[in-house]
Amino acid sequence: MSARFRHGLVIGKFYPPHAGHHFLIRTAADACERVTVVAMAADVESVPLASRVQWLTEAWAGHPHVRVAGVTDNLEVDYDSAEVWAGHVALMRQGVTAAAPTAPPVDAVFSSEPYGVELARRFDAAPVVLDQARETFAVSGTAVRADPVAHWAALEPPVRAWFSRRVVVLGAESTGTTTLSRDLAEALRARGGPHAPTGWVPEYGRELTIAKLAVARAVADPAGPAPTVFDLEWTDEDFELVARRQTADEDRAARAGGPVLVCDTDALATTVWQERYRGATTAAVHELAAALPPRALYLLTSDQGVPFDDDGLRDGEHLRPWMTDRFREVLTTGRTPWLELTGDRTDRLGQALAAVDRLLVTGWGLAAPLG
Repeated sequence: MSARFRHGLVIGKFYPPHAGHHFLIRTAADACERVTVVAMAADVESVPLASRVQWLTEAWAGHPHVRVAGVTDNLEVDYDSAEVWAGHVALMRQGVTAAAPTAPPVDAVFSSEPYGVELARRFDAAPVVLDQARETFAVSGTAVRADPVAHWAALEPPVRAWFSRRVVVLGAESTGTTTLSRDLAEALRARGGPHAPTGWVPEYGRELTIAKLAVARAVADPAGPAPTVFDLEWTDEDFELVARRQTADEDRAARAGGPVLVCDTDALATTVWQERYRGATTAAVHELAAALPPRALYLLTSDQGVPFDDDGLRDGEHLRPWMTDRFREVLTTGRTPWLELTGDRTDRLGQALAAVDRLLVTGWGLAAPLG
């Protein structure tokens, strides 16, 4: 489509951005020399304005003629009030100026809402009205907020990451954390649909242990005994690295996965592991744990009834009861719901699946948009 307008405008709450919004922006991008997208959010709404702007900016980063701005709009909605209309339009113009201060005047307004024609009139622009009946993209912000799982395919990766319910499995050595987390992810994938891409985030600390042991053996005296896990030295910097990489792996997986992300440990668990190996947790690791994205649920694997499996990377059989108790203490002082899993492998998976299903039934509890 050749450009027919000099400056197109797309206005919305984008609460959250979805495929229908991107249809509007794509149409404007094809029809205009420049496009300004203004996200307008009220303080009472659950998704921060900064997140909406970031998501839209990322989605359209490859189109330099599309600019995104955010505006806080706490005004009431009253389509019959000239005063209210003037207030909203003034905020929109602020957003346009912030995004494109040197752009020509807006000459086209793209909308799929009934107010689109009147909004275009107030900008002295052409009204481009698309898909008011939601037949091309059967989705709306209201529908997504009510049931993100049902509309998962309509969301871009960063929006999926924000909505993803992060379920973290943690526990002492050889208590079945990796087995349970893998089983849980596989069981969710087997449900298909939006759950088919359910992500599983492996434990980076195990990867680092394998790497450190390989390096130690490579530099060891070939005439002497090969180093074992008991010979490894752990530093505070190692645990900071573990926390950073674990979180980075988690964030990548959340963007590509389904409504539930299953994690085999996280940076909060790293604080306990650092305490176990170094005697205390450093401020740097505490800060990384405090900065984690919201957790939906912690699952603690009990050490009771689980034989210790010495796989060559474990050295703390005698510390398992202490670590389980320490995890209980840390989880109890936090705000995230948690559940301790007991029984055999099948029992633990059943408990975990039931807990995840309760999360999904509860929903996301997002506030209604202002007005």
